[in-house]
Amino acid sequence: MSSKASGRAGQRSKSIEEVVSYAIGHRIRVQILVILSEGVFTPDQISQLIGEPTNKVSHHIKELLDAGSIELAKTERVRNTLQHYYRAVEMPYYSDDEVAAMTHQQRQVTAGLCLQQIMAEAMAAFWAGNMVTDPRVWITQRWFNVDEQGRQEIADEQARSWERVHEIEAEALNRCAESEEETHSVIVAQLGFLRERKGPTVPARPKSD
Repeated sequence: MSSKASGRAGQRSKSIEEVVSYAIGHRIRVQILVILSEGVFTPDQISQLIGEPTNKVSHHIKELLDAGSIELAKTERVRNTLQHYYRAVEMPYYSDDEVAAMTHQQRQVTAGLCLQQIMAEAMAAFWAGNMVTDPRVWITQRWFNVDEQGRQEIADEQARSWERVHEIEAEALNRCAESEEETHSVIVAQLGFLRERKGPTVPARPKSD
């Protein structure tokens, strides 16, 4: 996951932080990132899905590829031309020990790719109006000033919540297999990180009776 191995060409002069900002800075690039997170697609296929000209889509794909934001999955010869298929950068699950063994730059690139996908999904849903039409949407954030124990407890709580969401999906898929009810794709994104600057202590909410 080093910057040298991230596949940058036309975007080579940009840092990983600038690359992520660029990737989510245009609606077509956002749509490309969302679609490629689902599988392998050609520019023509993406063009049909989002209703944009192929030449526009191809331009943004090239920029994302140069930046290392997406990957070339395979190339096939179709008649007399080469057909290129693209996908999101494959991200394996990293254990705590594997993350600890990474260099600072490797961890930064990994975090950048995760943030890129989270923000792409969020912006695509935002443009689609799903943030206001979904009655169960959950959007909230604030900083919390805690000690080392509190920081660990927050991380542990997020891990428990993440495992429970996986269980909920499995239970829902089992119910739908019996009822034939259509499923909904719901993005659940968890962020827990040290803030860039120290914030003032936020007054605690009064406990309800």
